[in-house]
Amino acid sequence: MVSVIGPSDVGPDDHRYGIAYLIGKLLVDNGFRVMTGGLSGIMEAALKGARESASYREGDTIGVIPSLDPDDANPYCDIVIPTGLGIGRNLIVSSADGIIAVGGGSGTLSEIALSWQKGRPIAALDVPGWSGELADRALDDRRNGYVMGRASSPEEAVAHIMSHLDEGQC
Repeated sequence: MVSVIGPSDVGPDDHRYGIAYLIGKLLVDNGFRVMTGGLSGIMEAALKGARESASYREGDTIGVIPSLDPDDANPYCDIVIPTGLGIGRNLIVSSADGIIAVGGGSGTLSEIALSWQKGRPIAALDVPGWSGELADRALDDRRNGYVMGRASSPEEAVAHIMSHLDEGQC
């Protein structure tokens, strides 16, 4: 399972929405389930793309939402996990096998940091926001030389995650 993280205030006219859509589709094409924070923006786009993959199966899209109301989830979530944890649900989102960040503000930054501490492979899209700021960087020295992979395309992001999972680096 791979989490796709990024801002909730991105609409279909923003190029990052299209990037997240394609990431979701490519992940399911390659046999992954896709988890997001279950709300709008990047989260919605990734799950929408996942659902439109030719390889899609019911249960491939998971939304871990901050509230207790499952109706708060976007319509592309097959499985809704209402946590009631607010931003604390970022800890759950960061528990995926790999993380792909598309832009983002402080919420995305917290998910990146938690994923980093858990040793997860992280692909950071070279777009405005924290993913672009942190691509090709290490947050600290606890990962023995690993840096977040800079991805200039959805294909590069998915390939980065796949290569690190194949190497057992998660």
